[in-house]
Amino acid sequence: MRKTVFFALILATAMSTGFEWNETLATSLKITVRNDLGNIEAGVLVTLYKNKEDFQKEEHFVLKSHTNEKGVATFKGVDAVAYYVSAVKGDMDNYGAGVQTNPLDANKVNKVTIIIE
Repeated sequence: MRKTVFFALILATAMSTGFEWNETLATSLKITVRNDLGNIEAGVLVTLYKNKEDFQKEEHFVLKSHTNEKGVATFKGVDAVAYYVSAVKGDMDNYGAGVQTNPLDANKVNKVTIIIE
């Protein structure tokens, strides 16, 4: 209870003095991978590329990560650009579906869902 009152007092003081919350978030990308039935897929290797040529040749990747138990791969501190995404697990991949993100919003958590089949 004391901690709550203390925090409320600090927040009220900060707001009355014109203090601004100016915390800058790093640009990040959370990719959720689902299979063609809509189920989440853990253990998918997700790779980001900055251009189509590197994506097609599977070279010069930006970052790689595996999806967690919730089917999510998180990439922090990325540039606010569009990425080509490769998602592969066994004989399933996203090559027949969407492979490019929209340009990411800077200083935000960007979210994309990829379907593998």
